[in-house]
Amino acid sequence: MPETTKAKHSEREFEIATALCAEELQRLSPAAAKSTEAIRRRPEVLIGYRQNYAQDADRILHSRAYARYIDKTQVFCLIRNDHITHRVLHVQLVSRIARTIGRFLHLNEDLIEAISLGHDIGHPPFGHAGEHFLSELCSAHGLPSFQHNIQSVRALEKLERKGQGWNLSLQTLDGILCHDGEVHGTSLSPASKSGFDKFDQELADKSANPDTELCPMSLEGCVVRMADTVAYIGRDIEDAIILGLISRSDLPPRCVRLLGETNGSIVYTLVTDLIRNSRVPEPGGNMDDKTAYISFSDEVSSALQELKTFNYEKIYLTEQTQKHMPMVAHCYRELFGYYLNHLTHGTGRNLEVDLFNGFEQDDGPAQAAPARVRDFIAGMTDDYFIRQAEAIGCPVPPARYVSR
Repeated sequence: MPETTKAKHSEREFEIATALCAEELQRLSPAAAKSTEAIRRRPEVLIGYRQNYAQDADRILHSRAYARYIDKTQVFCLIRNDHITHRVLHVQLVSRIARTIGRFLHLNEDLIEAISLGHDIGHPPFGHAGEHFLSELCSAHGLPSFQHNIQSVRALEKLERKGQGWNLSLQTLDGILCHDGEVHGTSLSPASKSGFDKFDQELADKSANPDTELCPMSLEGCVVRMADTVAYIGRDIEDAIILGLISRSDLPPRCVRLLGETNGSIVYTLVTDLIRNSRVPEPGGNMDDKTAYISFSDEVSSALQELKTFNYEKIYLTEQTQKHMPMVAHCYRELFGYYLNHLTHGTGRNLEVDLFNGFEQDDGPAQAAPARVRDFIAGMTDDYFIRQAEAIGCPVPPARYVSR
């Protein structure tokens, strides 16, 4: 392409980006995160017409870690059924639900999408059970407890692109760190944060003490945190019905009356309630006399908490859901020990694994061997984990086939 043509294209793209940023000021709430406010750890000049948070979403979507979502457990593992939710579908559902809420509240949908797509990047194989097993191994080897939200940030900042990371915005990384959908709350207000110093301190505090409570810096992050629960609560019920763990008639009557009995009705009720009860200034308004927050009504929040309790008792912690977890835990221990020995002493067997060799950053190959093993296992898909365990002689659980 001739240089003059390139210059014209570049000029036109700049004009489009400038117009989009100006349009945000008119279209979005004054409490929304504006694309021009994005802060990056390493300042960079973005090329083209995509705005900051749209760039973040694209970078996450094209990451290797995102590609591995396709075979990571959401709740039910070792089941061969194309209709059971995997992690990749969950994050897409979170994104769609959160963007719907954000649209009605005049928030930045690009930031919402970026946080949604990246929030579970750090989940290890076999969901929350795998997170627990890996955390025990980390503690036994002198590492901080494993937390998937911290690992999500680490993967995107330190592990992707041979250690260069994606240089995502503070607002996106903060939403990912603070997304914890397991913590029940009726209302969320953003916490003011000025830069990466505060973010790094919160990351360190959370790493040292998993009970540390964090709150997103943006309303967009608050929306994603609420949408995380909305996305999984009814969907897990549908999956459990397919697998024969529960029937629809088992659902608590009060929850059915207030929320509905299908995933569709539960999602619609929860989303509508959030939109009605959240307080976000309209475009053109001001923030002087209003405190913005994202909120359920008390009645719906109480019913949601009851439904969560039901899911834990009847789905997540049941014998059928957990029966293969002792064998998975054994595989975690054996693989961790094998890779650690491979790094520290060398091994006879060649599994053709790359424990972060060739990194350009100091915390790649130069970091402690247990940390490299943690990062490697955390990034695995369920299938790859099983294949690696088999290759070192570990007994592995059988997959269950469900025809429905």
